[in-house]
Amino acid sequence: MIHTRTLRPGDKALALAARVLRAGGLVAFPTETVYGLGARALDARAARRVYKAKGRPSDNPLIVHVADEAMLAGVVRRVTPLARRLIDAFWPGPLTLILEKSDRVPSAVTAGGRTVAVRCPGHRAARALIRALGEPIAAPSANLSGRPSPTTAAHVLRDLRGRVALILDGGPCREGLESTIVDARGRRPVVLRRGTVTDEMIARAAGIAPAPPGPAAPAAPGARHRHYAPSCRVILAPPALVRRGALAGLSGPSAGLVHRTPWPGRPPAYALRVRGGAGAYAAALFSALRGAESAGVETLYVETVPDRGVGRAVMDRLRRAARR
Repeated sequence: MIHTRTLRPGDKALALAARVLRAGGLVAFPTETVYGLGARALDARAARRVYKAKGRPSDNPLIVHVADEAMLAGVVRRVTPLARRLIDAFWPGPLTLILEKSDRVPSAVTAGGRTVAVRCPGHRAARALIRALGEPIAAPSANLSGRPSPTTAAHVLRDLRGRVALILDGGPCREGLESTIVDARGRRPVVLRRGTVTDEMIARAAGIAPAPPGPAAPAAPGARHRHYAPSCRVILAPPALVRRGALAGLSGPSAGLVHRTPWPGRPPAYALRVRGGAGAYAAALFSALRGAESAGVETLYVETVPDRGVGRAVMDRLRRAARR
């Protein structure tokens, strides 16, 4: 078993993290979306260690993180005009682009596909780590496969203690949801996974509305498998049901777990309610799901949000969490 260290991402910690990565090890690091589990993107053996540590299905590609556009040029064959518009609008930030991969990117990173998912993270510590390494980092979310994504270093430690050498603790993630993924190879954007960069934002930047994914859409990281599921049962509920009755107990600044009196014929349960709108809900969602586990909740009734804007991304995660 690997001894796992947790350090703040200062200069010494970043230098140590770069050494771990160069040796083929794994490092968890903060981004603006969720914490990532990183390995050298151009090292097939290191990439395979990510799959093993997470228990990740081999057909689920990894996202390659770059520090700047010069590094992007080394992992893709071509930056399309559409990709250029989206990069100008959203990088660094929570947008991942699907483009044709260069020969330098091993098939272990792309699950055997000819495309690569790539983004430039908006978190300074993430970009500083990539620069310290001097090459791209392949990183899915730093959790066991299928679990709620980690938005704090404590979440990472709970899932991956003994599986990762070093965790860089950069505090809670700002966005709280994984990045939006867009196929940018053609003229029209195709949204393969929704995040806090919304369809409407993409349409404004691209000058054309996104198209729905077709049957020939490339495999997108985190889009085909069951995800985000806590150990408790998750049931989606309309706001009126969640908000009715006496509410007390656990809570947070934006969204929180609130204890409810039992519904007729049902055992005592907890509910997750919205506080501050869909954006605040998104930022607190995964932390709240993990909080339900820590509280020993058996059933969690989750308040739904309107299926528009960031709410589309929230509802995508909630529906996946509720699958059995």
